[in-house]
Amino acid sequence: MTLGFLIALEIAARHYGLPGPITNQAQEVIFAPASGPLLYAGMALMMVVLTWRQRFIALGAAVCIDIPFFLGRWAVDSKMTFGNGALWVMLGCAVIAVVRRTGRERALLLKGVGLGLLLVAGRKTGDAWLLITAKTRPTVLDQYVATADHALGNPSWVVGRLVATTGPNGIRLLDFVYVQLAVAAVVVALYQLRRVSVERRFPRHHLVRTFLVIGLLGPAIYMIFPVVGPIFAYGTGSEHWTEPDLWPSTPPTAHWAVANLWPDTPPSINTPQAIPFDEVTPRNCMPSLHTAWATAIFIHSRKGPRILRFAGAFWLIATLGATLGFGYHYGVDIVAGVVFTLTVEAGLRTLDRGWDRSGIRFTAYGATVFAALLLSYRFLPMEMARHPWLFGPLLILAMSSVIYGYVRTTRMWEPKAALVRQREPESQPELV
Repeated sequence: MTLGFLIALEIAARHYGLPGPITNQAQEVIFAPASGPLLYAGMALMMVVLTWRQRFIALGAAVCIDIPFFLGRWAVDSKMTFGNGALWVMLGCAVIAVVRRTGRERALLLKGVGLGLLLVAGRKTGDAWLLITAKTRPTVLDQYVATADHALGNPSWVVGRLVATTGPNGIRLLDFVYVQLAVAAVVVALYQLRRVSVERRFPRHHLVRTFLVIGLLGPAIYMIFPVVGPIFAYGTGSEHWTEPDLWPSTPPTAHWAVANLWPDTPPSINTPQAIPFDEVTPRNCMPSLHTAWATAIFIHSRKGPRILRFAGAFWLIATLGATLGFGYHYGVDIVAGVVFTLTVEAGLRTLDRGWDRSGIRFTAYGATVFAALLLSYRFLPMEMARHPWLFGPLLILAMSSVIYGYVRTTRMWEPKAALVRQREPESQPELV
């Protein structure tokens, strides 16, 4: 099923004259990878099935392969990046599994390789999806979302100004958190999968599953509700708006913006309409998948040690600051992203439990709330903007109800600690 989906995306991307996820991944065997940290993170996931000795050998082999690639790029003044070695090691382990392993050991090693490659393929799949949204959706619904966002007080405009005051160091920190979200997910996943090499089996549910399902379903919603984000629809269109030297005086997307308002002046309340936009900028705002992924990291880090719980909370808060502060998302995108994640997470856990009735009820409720949010953003934006003291609390209440429902439902699934009644000591005969 996964292979068929990747092939379909490859064909769709080729239709628009660009390589798809399979081609992009194959090119990274030789050419400069788009993300070296992601490839090494994928290899780290694969290594959960290996012994410690095998892990050191795999890591050493990856580094030794990367060194000549890196030196070669330095010699020809090419893009200085790394990661080819990690991809070579994962492919090599797949060959070893087929040629040298049998039975359960072969299946386990192939699952590990598949898990690592799926993480990388998920990134390539997302890139292809974003291309398709830009090519197939000539108009965007940003005016509807920006109008509805008045109910929350236009948080992207507020946080955008706050981020600008943090200076270069704060901006670089948020940018690092935003870009390396997948690497943070791997850290949590490695903790969850730490016993795979001992137990010789994967746990029933872990973070990588949630990550992949979010990345699979989310872009489909982009096709239904195309939105580019405030920095593109109401700003310069620069992805690095704090470093103007990286951009020409007039970025290409600036010609398509409604006005240059972000982050200084919130848009006025007018009757919204769909607006035409370029064929380059992804329509990837509704819902905010960065928020969805960061929420998933937060959820799965709750059962880890204190430092992991702290890191999960920090990554969620910093991701929210980056998504809003860089102008990539509206506030209502964030609300939808949280509801979307909890619904997906509950659905996956319900599936693992054999379609538990309480899980089905909550999943249906979460899906209903998510659909109601999208419908309200599309058909009630003017009412939401004119009555913020009514619709703002309603949005927060809807999101809070899903959070409460998720916590209550999942707590019911937790194994109860059995109370062991201590046996009373037998009476001793009195000594006369």
